[in-house]
Amino acid sequence: MRTNSRSQIRVADEAWLVVAWLHRHNPLALDFSLNEIFKAAETLRISGDVRRGVEQHVAQHCVGNQRSNGVNHRMLFETVRGRRRLFRLGDASHPDRLNGKITPGREELPSGYEDMLDWYENWSREKREVETKEEDPLLALRGSGKHLWADEHADDYVRRLREGWS
Repeated sequence: MRTNSRSQIRVADEAWLVVAWLHRHNPLALDFSLNEIFKAAETLRISGDVRRGVEQHVAQHCVGNQRSNGVNHRMLFETVRGRRRLFRLGDASHPDRLNGKITPGREELPSGYEDMLDWYENWSREKREVETKEEDPLLALRGSGKHLWADEHADDYVRRLREGWS
């Protein structure tokens, strides 16, 4: 497998790697502030000196639930203003970004980061499984009124309720 050298990584891919690294090393964190992400980029120095474009990609270009400004990546998700996490399939996307890139390609990762896509697949799948097990309070109400017409057919129940209407 061919990997890019450190200086050839795309800015968007570098932004994704920084946030992925934060998630991997802080497994209990739901999201990260922009400042935490920028500090991690300075620490990791994936492409040598941190390029100014990394901040712009974290703040706007890679955020799947924001309106596109010419770049339609869906690599990050804005949980609340000023906070980001990795984008996962199933997250809300702005219509301008429905076909946007979610992760770097395996061949686009610099050496030393080859396992991040495998980690992301597991992380993303685990998070989706947990979220689907959590019960939606509105959906939990389904069927809660069935006792109202338990002794009669639903049509008969509606007919009885409508008695006396003009």
